[in-house]
This record gives sequence, structure tokens and C-alpha cells, in this order.
Amino acid sequence: MSDHERITVVLVAARNPLNIGAAARAMANFGFSDLRIANAYTESFRKARSAVGAEDILATAHEYATLSEAITDCTLVLGAAMPDRRQPAHPALSPAQSLPLILDHLAAAPEHRVALLFGSEKTGLTNDHLSRCHALLSIPTWPAQPSMNLGQAVAVCLYALALPADTTTTPQESVPCATDAELDRLTRVLLDLLHTAGYLRDDGVKNEAAARLVRRLQLSSADSSLLLGMLRKVLAAWNSRA
Repeated sequence: MSDHERITVVLVAARNPLNIGAAARAMANFGFSDLRIANAYTESFRKARSAVGAEDILATAHEYATLSEAITDCTLVLGAAMPDRRQPAHPALSPAQSLPLILDHLAAAPEHRVALLFGSEKTGLTNDHLSRCHALLSIPTWPAQPSMNLGQAVAVCLYALALPADTTTTPQESVPCATDAELDRLTRVLLDLLHTAGYLRDDGVKNEAAARLVRRLQLSSADSSLLLGMLRKVLAAWNSRA
């Protein structure tokens, strides 16, 4: 499977079918094909006239009720956002700066998959969405007009990734990273433990911070499983004392 085939574009709560069609067209322009739609507002996007030459991408796009379901098999998640709006605790990379990270990640193990998240035209990615990301994609736009059309944003990001195949790196050692599903399980147990210990109550901000922390650790699949077992053991011991 080629690097292009292991890069997934995920549109979260996109509202305008024409924008979805434009995003699909941008994918076709640069050789990408895996489109996923999370929390779609309408199914009419599959007939969007803006998807010139990308009708197959729209026809085969997968729909998911939630973002979590859409990225469950992904091992590196990058979210397109303007960091100055929310000041999230994430590294912010331009599309060009993200290229070495993405290529190295794909080269590290054949089962690795990268997801590029794009939020709705109205709100962008929420803090909850960003908590599922390892890093941000920040397009350096003009300050007086920082917001971009959804299709344009997808095109700019994919253009930066569309390099010749001979620029890819050679893997040195296959060390599979944890998938989003594995990190999600780890995050839930960590939050359960922190709630039980009294560190967390109903503070959504701390919950999101914990989720971002787990992703910044860049855990391998094996390390994620090991840490999950440790936390479950601690949680069980704590509950037995109650």
C-alpha cells in the first residue's frame, strides 16, 4: 500500500455538500482517495457537482456517526486549526513542516495510517476534536483574512504532501504506534483513575488536557497496552480499598 493510500482525509460535521465535493476534487488532484465523513449533516454530498473528476471518491466515502469511529484505525492524527483561537497544548505545524513527521511515521511501520482532520465551515474543529490530535496543521494565511474555505484548506494541505515517491524515507525498524482506538481506551482508564483519586471531577478542560497528554506521548502499540494494564491494576487496587 502506498503512502498516499495510508493518508485519510476526515471531514467533521461539514455542512455544505459543495465544499465536500471540492475537498474530494482536491484529493483527486493530488492522488489521495480515502475520504471519511464524520457526523455528516446531509447525504446529498455524494452528488455534489463540485467534485469534478472525483465522483468515485464521493461514492466510496465512508460515513461515521462520530469522529472516534472515523479514526479508530489511525495512528497519527493531525487537525487543521488556527492555534491562536484556542491556544491548545499541541505543536502547530505548517503543511510543509508536517511532511517529515508524516513520512517518518508512515515509514516506521506498514500498518500506520495518518488522518488529517478538517472541521465544519461554521465552527472548525472543537476542543474535543482537537483533544484527539497529536499535532495541529496551521496554514499560514494573511492575518486580515485567516479563515479558508474547506475545499481550499484541504487542497493546500494535500499539495504539501504530494511529493514524488523517491522522497520517502526508508524504515529502520518497524515499531507500530498505538491506534486512536488504543489511545482512547488508555485515556478512558486514565480518566477513571483520576476521577477515583479525586484529581478530576466534572472539569471538561482537565479531561481534554489528559487526552492531549496521552497523544503527545507518541506511544507505541505495545507501550500503550503495557501502560493500560498498569493503570487498570492501580485502579482495581484503589477500588478494593474503598
